Amino acid sequence: MALIVLDAGHGGDNPGAVYQGRQEKDDALALTMAVGEILERNGVDVYYSRTTDIYETPTEKALDANRIGAEYFISIHRNSSPIPNQYTGVESLVYYPYGAAANMAYSINAELEQIGFVNLGVNVRQNLAVLRRTNMPAVLVEVGFINNDADNRLFDDRFEEIAQAIADGILNAL
Repeated sequence: MALIVLDAGHGGDNPGAVYQGRQEKDDALALTMAVGEILERNGVDVYYSRTTDIYETPTEKALDANRIGAEYFISIHRNSSPIPNQYTGVESLVYYPYGAAANMAYSINAELEQIGFVNLGVNVRQNLAVLRRTNMPAVLVEVGFINNDADNRLFDDRFEEIAQAIADGILNAL
């Protein structure tokens, strides 16, 4: 089975987006670990960019993935907007709008949409180091808006189903 890097976004002194005391780095780590456990139970080799509250630059994470010869790189984040409750939903970011990464991103989004997230689509973002510097297909998943109360309720109330949906999206695309 494939070797996949699961990257929990941010960490350490970099909390990512923050809303009412909730920090993106914490949600990302919890969800990444839950997704990884599911993938491992399904025979996937998983390398975690972090398993504790530490920070490594996105470039370092990409270079680590290249060094170990990973076949896919999945970075898990929470989105944010300038105004609380302005936007809702899940989106995935890729370097190219086609190919293995885009296929996996569409698969993940479709699974998360079934959980109840608005599907904001797969979007190209060529300025992100974890997408630009990796030698393998890479996807950055924004799992709801951290500053949207409805997305946070969905994230908290259906956490295990969300982890399963992301894992299923990955497994379906392998």
